[in-house]
Amino acid sequence: MKNVIRFLKDKSGATAIEYGLIAALIAVAVISGVTALGTNANSTFTKVSDSIKTS
Repeated sequence: MKNVIRFLKDKSGATAIEYGLIAALIAVAVISGVTALGTNANSTFTKVSDSIKTS
């Protein structure tokens, strides 16, 4: 019974899960930003390439 009470009072597992969730949210934000930036860069390079070809 003492072990169960000690386990329920232990907050280190919850803290580790919280840090994991924060890291996952940051990873999703970074991936989304890089994907959007890559799409915009690709579009810009395509426009430049097309304008060079027509010149």
